[in-house]
Order: sequence, then structure tokens, then C-alpha cells
Amino acid sequence: MRWLVGWAGAAASAARDIQPLGAHLLWEGPDPLWAVGDWRPDEIRLVYADGDTHLAVFGHCGADDETLRRSLVSARAGALRQLTTWPGSYTAVARFGRRTVIPADLAGTRPVFHAAWAGGTAYATAALPLADLTEAQLDVAHLAARLACPEAPEAVGDGTPYQGVHRVPPGHALRLREGGSHDVLGYEPATPLVVAAPPVEREAAVAGVRDALVEAVRTRLAAPRHAPARDAGPVPGMGPADRRAARLGPEPAPGVGADLSGGSASATLALLAAGLPGMPGTVYGTGATLAGERLLAVTFNDLTTAGGPGTAAELDRARLIAENPRLHHLVVAGGEEALPYAELESGPLTDEPGPSLVTAARHRHRLAAGSADHLVGHGARHVLDAHPARLADLLLDRRRRHLVRPVTALAKASGGGSRAMLVPFTVYRAARRLARTPYPEGLTSAAGVLRGTFDEAGATDGALGASLSALAWCRPGPAARWLTGEALAEVSVRLEAVAARPRGGATTGRPGQQLARAALARQAADHRVFEQAAEVRHQRLHAPFYDNQVVRACQALPESLRVQPGARADVLRAVLTGAGVRGLPPGWGATTHAWHTDSVRSGLRTYVSDVVGLFDAPLLADAGLVEARVVRKAVRAAAQGEPLPLDGLAELVGTEIWLRRLLTRRGSCWTAEGNRDPRAVTSGVTP
Repeated sequence: MRWLVGWAGAAASAARDIQPLGAHLLWEGPDPLWAVGDWRPDEIRLVYADGDTHLAVFGHCGADDETLRRSLVSARAGALRQLTTWPGSYTAVARFGRRTVIPADLAGTRPVFHAAWAGGTAYATAALPLADLTEAQLDVAHLAARLACPEAPEAVGDGTPYQGVHRVPPGHALRLREGGSHDVLGYEPATPLVVAAPPVEREAAVAGVRDALVEAVRTRLAAPRHAPARDAGPVPGMGPADRRAARLGPEPAPGVGADLSGGSASATLALLAAGLPGMPGTVYGTGATLAGERLLAVTFNDLTTAGGPGTAAELDRARLIAENPRLHHLVVAGGEEALPYAELESGPLTDEPGPSLVTAARHRHRLAAGSADHLVGHGARHVLDAHPARLADLLLDRRRRHLVRPVTALAKASGGGSRAMLVPFTVYRAARRLARTPYPEGLTSAAGVLRGTFDEAGATDGALGASLSALAWCRPGPAARWLTGEALAEVSVRLEAVAARPRGGATTGRPGQQLARAALARQAADHRVFEQAAEVRHQRLHAPFYDNQVVRACQALPESLRVQPGARADVLRAVLTGAGVRGLPPGWGATTHAWHTDSVRSGLRTYVSDVVGLFDAPLLADAGLVEARVVRKAVRAAAQGEPLPLDGLAELVGTEIWLRRLLTRRGSCWTAEGNRDPRAVTSGVTP
């Protein structure tokens, strides 16, 4: 895990005695900044302007030094947004004398955390180091809120699993002043609440998405090529291959590669990376490449669900796309060892819990065959697709005719008969109710639902059920049904407290916009956990759809375009056409998530004994969040095929795994003369 840390206004003695373990000092003085972890040399850039004004950029940024310097001068005058407008994915730290500004990204994959310490404020891009620094305890109430209402910022707030460690919301920046005081302020222009902004023309909006995606991919291709480090030296009794396998495990291929799952998002990135001019991602002669092949494309073939129609269709599309002579296609097969819930006992400690912990072994199996810089299509669905609540935004704008096609698609998806005839009226009533419901009233209603009784069946009724449940200001998460009554009551009190505030319960946007931002932030946080849990040594994962400029371009798409069925595939097809890529295979852009559900259920059925064993004496029960007997019963029922929400079980299992790894952790992120207890964050849970 790589992170940066610094502080402002801390007591001189504390700042002098405590330093991050294995850190590289970037700024000296009373407000220092360190980079910690295996950062590459090209992932850290320092730019200096006049006076005591300088900038550190961590990650992959496509701007040159002169552009960074101009943006730094503009940010010093108050235009903080200028620190987030460069192509790529990065974290910027700007220092203006004794003032320091650190903006978080728009999605949430590049978060910023802060905590009060030694009379000042410490900040970092990871929460666990700050918990070590402040000797924070585990925040059980925050874990309950994450499980009960994961997409509700009102329930989770700006907290983290560690008490006293706070998160800067996406689209905001942390500003530190001399003396250690701080504030959090938004850097994006405010959206009008009553009158919608003038919509961007469809062609111009799609062109903006195309330009942003092309620039995002070009930024990755323009970076220096990397290869796994060579063997460090001889070891008695072991050959070079044995030493590499023992010390490093699987090594990625040199250069740049991409996923090629057969879906529209990964295929778009792979085709763009293979077709852009310049140095190829995969250099000829490495990784068994042939002449003319510019990019390594990796497809995962799940042998446990090979007979499913969804899997077969995606593999066929991936094979047809890979006939492009610029792509070097590699198919990675996985059996039971690559199912979800495999190898739950092994894996790194991530900064926060997440459902990706149950599928980490599956993803590592695929990513180990990838490249040192590997492109993935994560985030495309949440930045391009319309959240169901955007139907309420269309009603607020009196654009009812744009509801016809999405409502008709939902009616077809729900099957025929008299039930399908009632779908348009049902969806329209739900959208109108959301549009007319005040924000505080919606939070109060959600608090009442948490104190009620959940439906034991619990499975959403296909696309229609998922859309109807999403047409609310706040809704319980899929894991809420297995939480204890005390935990749910505490979360409901949080929601009612927010609703009762004079201005705290005021909405910051239209229903569709606000709920779409919350869903994106939730998915981006899960992607960050995925990166840490499935990390392969010497490899960097790149998700261009989460880049600031790509998110902004996708936000400019008209709502009337977003809500239409197949909008994501149409936009990405237009992006490829504008970039000169044509001849896409039949069925390109089809959504097939049923095979993913099948693989999750297969993994749960195969490893049901391991999962049940986790809840023989779970730490979640020690914390008062679940009853072990209830969860064990749900796991066995889901493994037998009962229609229970599998994503809710993944949330519970992922949180339990994370707690166990946190409890068994040894060591600390800091080195100092004073003794720092690395187990302080687990004091809220009884082993």
C-alpha cells in the first residue's frame, strides 16, 4: 500500500520524535510531507513557483511542469479546482507558505483523511496510518452505518472505521492553516436546486467524453514503461525461478496491458490503448508478443460457469475483439481455486473493509497474468449509466416524454402479462413521490424502515425491484437485514439527527444528482479496497473512468440521454467511432450480470464450510452488530439457492475478514522513541 502523510501545527517535540516507517521526506520544516511505500520515481513530481509556493503530485498526471505551475498560482488565489483538472489519476498537495491544500478527487478513489494530533492536524491518503498515529480505537458505530446504509452519506458521515479519523468528501479539499486549524470546502461549482442548468447538446457531450477518455488512456501510455525488478541475488539451494516464486510470487508482464472481458467498458479502453499512436504498451519481444501487437489484453475464463450463456457470449465477444492485430490476447482460465470466497484466510490488510475481500483471490489470479500497468474498466457503469432517481429529476424539469423508453424497458424486463401493464404507473408514481418528498422527510422515513421488520425473502425483484427501491432519498443496504436491532436503532438515530438539523438536512442537489454521486462514491471506495486486496507486486491498476476529467465529462451528459436503455453502449460506441475504431462484434454492449451471480453462488456453495466457520465466533457479534446464529443460517440458505442478497453477505464476510486481519496485525506505520500500540484500533472488539 502506498500513501502520503503530513501535518500542520503539531507540537515541535511530537513532530521531531515521530516519523513514518520507511518514508521518503519531501518537505522539511514545521509542516513536513512524506511519501511512504513502493512509489515509482515517475509517480512523484515536485513543482516550485515563486516564494514558498510548491506542489507535490502523486500518481499519474498528464500535465507538464509549466501547466502545473500555472495551476498552482491560480490555486494560491483561491481557484482550488485548478488542482484537479489535469488528465490522469493523482493526489495533489499544494503549499502556500504555512497554508496547505489537499483536494480529494471527484469519485473517491483518491481520498484524503485527517485527524487532530499534538495540537495540530495530521493528514494522509490512508486512514490506518492516522489511526496508528493517534492511537485511535475502532468505531463500531461507523461499521454499523456502513453495513446498514452504505450509500447514505447522512448515515456514514465523514467518519472512518477509526474514531477521530475523518474523510474529506469527494469533490472537496482539506485546507490547513498556520497553527493547525483546518476546514473542508468544495471546489466544484454549486448546482442550482430550482432551475436546472442548460443541458449540453448530445454531440458535444459525447465528444467531451471521447476526448477525456482518449486523454486518460494517452496519459498512461505516455508514462515510462516498467518491468518487474530483477532477482536480488543468489540464495543457496535455490535457482533464479525458485527465488522469484518464493519472494515475489507471479510477476506481471512488462509495459502496459488491459482487461478484455467482452464488456463495453474494458473493450473500449483496450481498443483505445491499442490504437493510439506512439510507443506501444507491450514492447515486441517481451511476453511472447508478435510483430505488430501493441497491447496485452487479458480475458478471464471462469471454468466453473463455462456453460452459462452470459459467459459464452462475453468470451465470444472478447475473442472477436482480440482478432485486432494490435492486440496480444491472453486467456486466463480459473477453476474452483479462483471462485469467490476462496483463500479467505490469506491476503493483505486493507485500509478499510469492503466486499472485494471475498473476491480478492479471484482477481489476483487474473491480474497476475496482466501487465505492470494494467487498465481496467471499473467505474463505467456508475459514471455513464443513469441512477433510477434521475427519473425524478426529469419530472422536476417537466420532461415526462423521456420516461417512456426506460419505463417500457423495465416493463419488458419484468415479463409479460397484466403485471407488465402496471409497471409504467408504478415507476411513475415512485418517481413522482421522490420528486415531491422533502429531503428531511425522506431521511426520517428511512430511519423508520430501519426500526421495522425486513422481508425475509429479501431479494430484489429483478431490474424493476432494484429501480423501485432506488427511488428513495435513503434506503437500507443489502446487509441491513442481518444486523441486530440495537445496531439498526443507532443508525436510525443518526439519520433522524441529520433530518432535524436546520440546514444539515437540506439537500445539496437534485434527487438524481445527489443519489448518483453517493452511489459513485460508494463504488469508488470499494474499488480502492479492491486495488489493495488484489494487489500484485510491481503492478499498478488504472481505472480511467474514475479520473476527474472523465467524471466531469460524463456528468455533462444530458439526463434525457442517460436514462435511455443502452445509453452506455451507445456513448462508448460513439467514443470508439470518433477515435477511428469500427467493426465491433454483434451484441457488443450487452449487459450480462447473471453469470457473475452464478459464480458468487458457486463460490459460496463450494466454500460454505469456511464461511460458516468465520461466524462460529465472529468479531462482528462481539461488537454487537450481528447474531452469529442468524448469519450462519443465512449463509447455508444462500448456498442452497435461496434468493437472499448475495452482495449483503459479501459485505458481512468482508467486514469480518477485515476485523480479523486488523486484530492479528503486528507492527505500526510509525517509528519513534515512544511506544505506540499498533493494536489500539482493535480495542473496541473482543478477540
